[in-house]
Amino acid sequence: MKNKVVIITGGSSGIGLALAEKFGSEGSKVLITGRNQESLEKAVTALREKGITISAFQADVSKEADNKAMAEAAIQQYGTIDILINNAGVSMRALFTEVDLAVVRSVMDINFYGAVYATRYCLPEIIKNKGSVIGISSIAGFRGLPGRTGYSASKFALNGFLEVLRTELLKTGVHVLTACPGFTASNIRMRALTKDGSAQGKSPRVEENMMTASECAGHIYKAVVKRKRTLILTGQGKFTVWLNKLWPSLADKLVYNIMAREPE
Repeated sequence: MKNKVVIITGGSSGIGLALAEKFGSEGSKVLITGRNQESLEKAVTALREKGITISAFQADVSKEADNKAMAEAAIQQYGTIDILINNAGVSMRALFTEVDLAVVRSVMDINFYGAVYATRYCLPEIIKNKGSVIGISSIAGFRGLPGRTGYSASKFALNGFLEVLRTELLKTGVHVLTACPGFTASNIRMRALTKDGSAQGKSPRVEENMMTASECAGHIYKAVVKRKRTLILTGQGKFTVWLNKLWPSLADKLVYNIMAREPE
């Protein structure tokens, strides 16, 4: 990964920030994006102090024009694009019968269309370099989770998009990775949208027992180096995907019971 140009959307915190540190520490030139300029500047300052070559570009992935400008900025600064990591995402927590449909649309705009827009404008350079497109998906993209209607739908859509992209680019040398971290200790649940679109503000799960963002980033880095097709992390995640394929009716009951233990 030395001297590879890596774009990471949603790179100012959580898994995105951990990925920026991991790729940067291996010699990559990194550009991170995010909506909050202050958070971006803080992340860049911290990583530059560690000797990492990094810059930031303020962008909202749900806006097509911002993604086009992001790709142009990366090319202007670094000369090309080798790797795109579609990491930016938002979760939600509400029953479908209660959620404002605008919340579902917002989640889809960020998690799915954000990846579509970013990939579209970075792809010409990635094809030239036989580089990589990575989508940070979820176990929720293989198995629908109750209370996560928009989130699961967006991740199912992302998985389908990446599968089509991988197939269309089969003869080009471009690598496409679908990475599914499972439950990871990050701030995504803190910012999850509730039924009216407000931020949840707290996690309904015990974060201390989860894989850390740094551990997750390490696994994703290795999968990119090895040009893997799919990465499913955690034993619970692998079991869920396996069970859902072989015994979906049992998976319905188990997933219901597990998710029903969440507060409220």
